[in-house]
Amino acid sequence: MLVLSNAQVYTPLEVVKSATLVIDKGRITRLRTGRSARGEDLKGHIVAPGFIDLHIHGSEGHDATSGEVESLLSLAHSLVRHGVTAFIPATVTASHETILQAAKATAEAIKAQGGSLEGARILGLELEGPYINPERKGAQNPDFIRKPNWDEFSEYWNAACEKIRTITVAPELPGALEFIEKAVALGVVVSLGHTNASYEEAKAAIAAGATRATHLFNAMPPWHHRAPGVVTACLESPQVVVELICDLVHVAPPMLRLAWRLAGSFRTALITDAIAAGGLSDGTYTLGDLTVEVRGGVARLEDGTLAGSTLTMDQAVRNAVAVGIPLQDALIMASYTPARACGEPSIGLIYPGSRADFVVLTPEELTLERVYVGGKRLL
Repeated sequence: MLVLSNAQVYTPLEVVKSATLVIDKGRITRLRTGRSARGEDLKGHIVAPGFIDLHIHGSEGHDATSGEVESLLSLAHSLVRHGVTAFIPATVTASHETILQAAKATAEAIKAQGGSLEGARILGLELEGPYINPERKGAQNPDFIRKPNWDEFSEYWNAACEKIRTITVAPELPGALEFIEKAVALGVVVSLGHTNASYEEAKAAIAAGATRATHLFNAMPPWHHRAPGVVTACLESPQVVVELICDLVHVAPPMLRLAWRLAGSFRTALITDAIAAGGLSDGTYTLGDLTVEVRGGVARLEDGTLAGSTLTMDQAVRNAVAVGIPLQDALIMASYTPARACGEPSIGLIYPGSRADFVVLTPEELTLERVYVGGKRLL
């Protein structure tokens, strides 16, 4: 049994000050106001749910598209250092064989984690492509972009042992609506992204079951008052969760604040979209088969196109607060909302019965002090 006392607990739906938290057998068993004579005094530090990254390609040299089980397990281990207690690794647009191998590796990595976690929980796999619009390819390899293909996707689904959680689709492509309906029927979250969709096309996809926007604003048509487009369709639809890359490069601070005000913290998920170059020094790297240059921590293709990020989730929270989003909302966007967006009600919340995945932060600088996964301290 673990007892932590004198903490500011952000559940994150409410703030319980001078609180005592009791953890037993990997679960939160008690949360109450007041200090406890037994247990450890946290001296007013913040306790919040562990961060959940819904969209990450890699970090510190580990690449989710590599198809290597050990790379995924190493990624899970390294992410803990940034407060991530659960994540969904994402592939990039690639050949059929590459995505198939990534799907197999994800299923094997989840099985390998089992009940003894030494890193962040791997929740499943995201396919960011290949069914996207080449005109909005961003840092995706155009050689492998293709139209939605249900038979092909079914191969990925089976190879992943049904662990595909999310797929990014451009809804204007031929056959996209039928594909979305079938994917949703399997329980897959369909996210709209890398798209030129009009407002009407996006709304049709949302009606068909799409409930996510892949890194809102990026790889989408610019906002225009006479062409509202996919951005408006997603922001005004209450069932859609919008992802935001909060590195202060992909989206300008005023737009971050505006998106948050429109969608609210319960429909906004902070993501990193980090690539394997994250956590490493500036230099030349690869994303899929594309060359990426990292300068000043910003990753770009040779033509200047942004190529994912080197962001970490703890920095994303600090950035959100720095641009004017209240801390409680930022923590909701980094934990509670992502958990619900991927159908994981037992994480992203500090409440009796929830999994004991949480972080300890300093109250002013929001520096990460500790990370617990399943009640076990990993940092």
